[in-house]
Amino acid sequence: MNSSKISVSIIIPVRNEAANLPRCLASVAWADEIFVVDSQSTDDSVAIATAAGAQVVQFNFNGIWPKKKNWALENLPFRHEWILILDADEVMPPAAAAEIEALLARDGAGRAGFWINRRFMFMGDWLRHSYYPNWNLRLFRHRLGRYERLVQGATQSGDNEVHEHVVVSGKTGRLRCEMDHFAFPSIDVFVEKHNRYSNWEARLEVEAGLKAGDGALQSSAVDFRRRLKRWSRRLPFRPTLRFLYVYLIQRGFLDGARGFYFARLHAVYEFMSVAKAAEMRLQQPAAPSGARAQMAVVRSVGA
Repeated sequence: MNSSKISVSIIIPVRNEAANLPRCLASVAWADEIFVVDSQSTDDSVAIATAAGAQVVQFNFNGIWPKKKNWALENLPFRHEWILILDADEVMPPAAAAEIEALLARDGAGRAGFWINRRFMFMGDWLRHSYYPNWNLRLFRHRLGRYERLVQGATQSGDNEVHEHVVVSGKTGRLRCEMDHFAFPSIDVFVEKHNRYSNWEARLEVEAGLKAGDGALQSSAVDFRRRLKRWSRRLPFRPTLRFLYVYLIQRGFLDGARGFYFARLHAVYEFMSVAKAAEMRLQQPAAPSGARAQMAVVRSVGA
C-alpha cells in the first residue's frame, strides 16, 4: 500500500468510456487500489485506465446473471475491506477523500456501508429538484454487500447493474459529500440509455418483481420509491403519472425548462416500459387447451 493513499478499493465498470473515464479516475486518485472492469472496449478505455495506474480486468457477460458489479465483488482480489463503486460517468467531489479517510480511521463508525447522494447534469446545468436527492449505497465493506437480483430472465439492457441497489448486512450511514453524475450529455444519449432500461423495466413487470418485502434496503427514500412503483402498476395513464411525479411531486418545475423536458422524457420512458411489458405478455406461449380447461374448472370451484 502507498502510505499517501487511502485504504479503499475502487470498482469502475466500463465499456467504451474513453470520454468519461479520465474525469472519473482523476476524482479518485487518492484511492490505494482502482479496478476498471471492462467489457471488451474498442476505444481507448483500457489505455486510459492503465496510464492512470488502474488494474484492468475483463468481464464476459453470459446475458443474464451475474452482471458486472456483482461479478467484480465476488471475484476481484481486493487489498482492502472497504470498496467504493463508481460508474465512469460519475465523479467524486474533492471533499470525499477527507471524509472517507476520517470514517475509515474510526472503522466506519460501526457501519457496514454508506449512502451517497447524486446530482444529475442535464442540458448543461445541475438538476436541483428533478431526481434530487438520489441516494445510492456505494461505499461499503465488500464482504458484507452484494447487488440485489430483481430480474431473472434476459433483458437486453446491458451487462451492468443500473436500477439494482447494494444490500449490506449491517447498519448504514450517509456521506455528507455529493457525487456528480454526467449520465445524460445529450438527449440522444438519454433516449439510447432509457430504451435499454425500459427492457429491464418491462421484464421486471412481467416477472412481477419488486413484491412487498423484496430486498432489504436500508433507505426509507428508496423503499418509498419501490412502494410507489408497485402501487403505480395498478393504475391507468402511467406515463402521465410519471410526468406529474417528476414535474410536480419532485418539483421539477423549479428546474425551469430543463425540468419540463426531463419530466416529459421520463413519461416517454414509462410508456416504453408499459408497451414493452404488454408485448412480452403477448409473446408468451399460450397454455395448452387442456390446461386452460383445468384452470377454468379450478376458478369455477374457487368461486
